[in-house]
Amino acid sequence: MTGTRISARGLNRSTLARQLLLRREPLDAAEGVRRVVALQAQQPASPYVALWNRLTAFDPAGLDTAFTDHRVVKATMMRLTLHAVHADDHPAFREAMHPVVRASRLGSRFTTSGLTAADADALVPRLLEFADRPRTTAECEAWLGDQLGAPPEDGAWWGLRQYTPLLHAPTAPPWSFGHRPSYIAPRTGPVRTDPEASASSLRTLVLRYLSGFGPASVADVAQFAMVTRTRARAALADLAGELDRLVGPEGEELFDLPGAPRPDGAEPAPPRLMAMWDSVLLAYADRGRVLPEAYRRTVIRANGDVLPTLLVDGYVAGVWRPVAGGVEATAFHPLPDEAWEGLAAEARSLVGFLADREPEVYRRYGHWWSRLPDATVRVLPGSA
Repeated sequence: MTGTRISARGLNRSTLARQLLLRREPLDAAEGVRRVVALQAQQPASPYVALWNRLTAFDPAGLDTAFTDHRVVKATMMRLTLHAVHADDHPAFREAMHPVVRASRLGSRFTTSGLTAADADALVPRLLEFADRPRTTAECEAWLGDQLGAPPEDGAWWGLRQYTPLLHAPTAPPWSFGHRPSYIAPRTGPVRTDPEASASSLRTLVLRYLSGFGPASVADVAQFAMVTRTRARAALADLAGELDRLVGPEGEELFDLPGAPRPDGAEPAPPRLMAMWDSVLLAYADRGRVLPEAYRRTVIRANGDVLPTLLVDGYVAGVWRPVAGGVEATAFHPLPDEAWEGLAAEARSLVGFLADREPEVYRRYGHWWSRLPDATVRVLPGSA
């Protein structure tokens, strides 16, 4: 294999640079989302905490407005999980994912309700028309019952709501979305569902992925989008003339955009208090780019919860949670004094950021802390 070789630390720094984690950037919320490509959004606070980590003087009201104005949208996309993306990216991302969504959401759980995939295809345009304004789950289920002439069986709405390219409509403070979602049709119109459109859109998704997370391998692309490696490999092959090829630390083939930032591995990385489910922990087949293998099972729980983490020198070094008076930081290995000082400064900023929204953010996940390994625990004060 020929190509420029890149070290493991170089991959780490490339990711941090593209994810705005080497230095915060003075961007508004919508442009910040565009730059980092996709923010995990299963937990409503996480896109806000993610942008607080990445943007200078980030005002959460700016993201509220971007969601309300549909410049940033929240929907089921990559890995069949909720993501916040720029509205310009949503159509291609959803089209790329269409075969995966169809296979996974119109399977046996859906068909045991008595409906078929053809029934779903017929219902989608009618549901999008109905969702011309925000609709609650109860309203959608009642609508589906009217369409079917009887209350829908279990699995019918579950499959249809994710197969239909619906957006989550903003519902409630403090983070624009509550735990009871409402749905609305995208303003960009119906997505294309033919195989050629899906293949074309996957190529678009790959280019956007590399801009925010590259360099990356075939396996990384497949992991990010949850598509087969065959589809990922075909998309990269079609883009071969537009991409650089590199050799990774284990001799693996990597792909990247020409001219994309690849900082020297020696560049310092400031400490950060990362959101739950932050995308940098989940966007690769090899999580070790940012998350050391020794800590993976501690940070990514068996049920899929991904804890809020300490990032020190570019790598996960522990976890954090809000407590009375500040932030409790649990370090999995000894940290130098300057790292603790940097984390303390971040904690003061985060406590101020959360104060008017949800001071005890992620409180419902606190049960995981009783299952953490022995570690160094410090409470970082919320004020100087």
